[in-house]
Parts: sequence; C-alpha cells; structure tokens
Amino acid sequence: MSTNTTSSTDSSTPSTGSTAAPPTGSSAGASAEPGTGARAVAPEAGTRPARLIHNEATTEIPVHLLFRDDPDPAPVPLRPAVVARRQGPGERPGERPATRRPVNARPRPVPSVDPELRERPARVLPGVAGVAAGLCGVAGCAATSWWAGLVPPLAAQALGLPAYAGAGLGPAQWAAYAAAGVLGMFGFGGLARGRTGRAWVLGLFGRYRGTVRRTGLMWVNPLLLRRRVDVRLRHWRSEPMPAADGNGVALRAVTLVVWRVRDTVKATLGVEDHETYLRECVEAALARVPVEPLGTVRSSADVAGDTLTRLVAADAAPVGLEVFSVRPVRVEYAPEVAAAMHRRRIAALDAAQRASVLTSVVDSVEDTVTRLTMRGLVELDDYERKVLVKDLTVAFCAGRGDTGA
Repeated sequence: MSTNTTSSTDSSTPSTGSTAAPPTGSSAGASAEPGTGARAVAPEAGTRPARLIHNEATTEIPVHLLFRDDPDPAPVPLRPAVVARRQGPGERPGERPATRRPVNARPRPVPSVDPELRERPARVLPGVAGVAAGLCGVAGCAATSWWAGLVPPLAAQALGLPAYAGAGLGPAQWAAYAAAGVLGMFGFGGLARGRTGRAWVLGLFGRYRGTVRRTGLMWVNPLLLRRRVDVRLRHWRSEPMPAADGNGVALRAVTLVVWRVRDTVKATLGVEDHETYLRECVEAALARVPVEPLGTVRSSADVAGDTLTRLVAADAAPVGLEVFSVRPVRVEYAPEVAAAMHRRRIAALDAAQRASVLTSVVDSVEDTVTRLTMRGLVELDDYERKVLVKDLTVAFCAGRGDTGA
C-alpha cells in the first residue's frame, strides 16, 4: 500500500533537476529573429527569463526598469557600457569619403573713380606779372582820360602833364578805356597768395585745368574756378559710433583718425565730400571689426586698431585720401547694456578679489600653524589643530575685511 502511494507521489512531482520550458510567444520569436534589437539571456534554474532592450549607442536597458510590473525582478547580468558614435558619410568601410566643393568667396568690389582724374600742376605766373598788368591798365585809363580832356587842370599840373584841350569821348577813347580796364582787372583780379599746406584745384567750365601747390604771390587766370583743399596732415576725432565686441555686445566707440589728402583732384572731383566719405568708411569698418573696451586686453586693442587702419586705408585710397592710423580712443558699452555689463564687471572684480584674499589668508594660517608646530612651541592634536585653524582664519579674514573697508 505504501509503495503505491510513493510511486504515485514520485510520478506527480517533477524532479528538481528538470528545467522549465521557455515561454512561447513573442519573446521567443523575437529572440530567434536576427536584427530585431532584442536578445534573450540564458535564465537560471527556477527563474523566469528577463527581457532586454538593446541600444547601439549606450548599453542594455532592462525592461523591468521601464515598466514596474514585477514585484521582485530577476537580476540581469549587464555588460560594460560602450558609447559608440554614429558613423558619418565616408567613414563606413568600402565607402568613398564625400568631397565638398570649395566655395570661392566673391571678392568685394573696389571703389574706383574716373581714370582721367589725375593731379597735374596748373600753369600760373609770378605775382609780379599780375601787378605789372594791373599798373599798366591803371596807366592806360589815366592816359585815355588825358587824351579825352577829362583830367582837371590842377591834376594835370600836379602830374606834370602838358596842356591839351582834349579830343572828347569818341569811339577810340571808349575802346582805349575798355582795353585798359580789362587789362587792369585781369592783372589785379588774378593775384593770389599760396599758403603752405593749402592747394587750389582749378577748373574752367566744368573741366579740370590743374592743381596749384605753390606758395607766395602768384597770378592765376581769374576766369578759372578755384577750390581750396587742405593738404596738411590732419586728425579727426569721431563722434561715438556703434560697434560690437567679440561676443556681439553693443558698444559705442570713439576713434582718432590721422589722414591727409594725397590726390587733390580725386578728393575734390571724384567724390562729393571726402570728409563725409571718410567718416562713413570708419563707421563701416567698426561694424566689421570687433573691438574690446579699453583697459581689458591691450593686445586686442592693438589688433583692432591695425585692422581698422588697413580697412579704412583700402576704402579711402581710391578717392585720393591717405590714412595713417585709425585708433579707438574711447570704447564704452551702449546705454541699453551699460548697466548690466557694469554689474557683471563689478561681480567679476569682487570674485577675483575674494579669491586673492582667501588665498592669502590660507597661506598665512598655514604658515602660522607650521611655525608653531615646527618650533615646538605648542603640541596640538587633531581637534586642537582644527580649532586653531578656524580661529586664525576668522581673525585673518576679519582683519582683511576691516583693512579693505
């Protein structure tokens, strides 16, 4: 009787060494299919297999960490995490790297003026010739008046002129008057005084006739139109112009430009107003070159000045202007960002000062404690050392704060 019971019990109870059958369904099918991204891990005896999600860029992520369905999840053996970078075009084996065509930057057009506008010296005469011509005209008018009998007797006696009744005002006298008057007007009207550092650009009926750079008294044709040009070395301090630093923060910059007129005809006839043109060139250069507030980095200010000089000189050369230097003399933040940047700079200075003060305090405390212990003045354990360091730090910080205040 007992034997039958035992045999029936053994037949109904599974052996402990038997392995549970794997679950059928989607998980088994997923583990068998290649390329699906899911992979099964060999389960231990008496445990249900854990399902994993594989990520090619990070590592294996257990499903039970995403969905908390199981109260006691089974431990999952994980491999070390490997972060992989996705291969770009041309990096895969057997693939040619993609070549990018070089993009040729379009050159900026250089301003040019009329090639016929070239400075050349104008024809002028010495001032003595103009004075002589004017005196001859005056003398001719006096002689014509005596010829016509218009000189008073008292004036004729004072001048020592012979007595003459006069022929009256006829066509010949009027012609003589006109010739003498025109000679006198041309003689005295063409006198001009040339100054050092000044030049005249001469034109006749809209045509360029030459440039006068001579000094002293000279005679210039009075029919020519004269335009005075300052050819001295000049400096111009600009008004605050919009600019920006390397981070794009709005600034206001004042520049000092040293320049002079090299070609008078191009500066006068090649552009409407060469001074306005130079101002616009400086403003355009400031819009392209980042500048830094003065007092921050000296090398950046020098580099910005050299770049501004090169750009402005290249833009002003076609109109006859020679630019020697363009230097920022005052750079400040724009009104809309001045307050914020001022607070930021103060905070940076405060942090730097605090760091320096803290470093000096730590060095002083360390030096004090080291001297006391090395010379054998005191014997300190760890607790006493910490208390001493704390007291010295507080004392030194308080002293530095009082001194700075």
